[in-house]
Amino acid sequence: MSKTNEESTDPFIHETAIVEEPADIGGDTKIWHWVHVMPGAEIGAGCVLGQNCYVGGRARLGNNVKVQNNVSIYDEVIIEDDVFCGPSMVFTNVINPRSHIERKDEYLKTHVKQGASIGANATVLCGNTLGAYCFVGAGAVVTKDVPDYGLVTGVPARRVGWVSRAGHRLDYSDSLVAECPETGERYKLEQNQVTLIEE
Repeated sequence: MSKTNEESTDPFIHETAIVEEPADIGGDTKIWHWVHVMPGAEIGAGCVLGQNCYVGGRARLGNNVKVQNNVSIYDEVIIEDDVFCGPSMVFTNVINPRSHIERKDEYLKTHVKQGASIGANATVLCGNTLGAYCFVGAGAVVTKDVPDYGLVTGVPARRVGWVSRAGHRLDYSDSLVAECPETGERYKLEQNQVTLIEE
């Protein structure tokens, strides 16, 4: 039986899902229809994996990660807490795949930091880091690192703005300090980096 967080309820695993042992699955996590979790995978507490997802044996998911339908999280993809993976978004793990060449020892690590959101049908090329609370627009193709709080769109993805932890676009048109309209949190822009002002 998969391990669970003793302070939480057992995970829910739909009868059509395949969870191969050993897999470490946190309490309150929900694994829905036709999901396949490989041996060795680590999935934190309070996660949701929508139907038809795949989790590799060397993939790591933190707590409260939401993975929408049709997402494959391959080996060497590391996802921190509170990340959102939109429907049918794509991770890769080899930069130059060929059917006739075995490259399992060449997987590149992809790191998705806390609070990041990845829109539907976006693609994240392996070897890149998505910064904390960044936002990758739907259909974007990420070919390089995304900074903390960065908003990126397009093919290839380019930074077009900044967002707050709550996901609202930050307005720096009049000042180097912007406020989230939902939470009132303030963010400083300095040397092309955004940081939360701790108060």
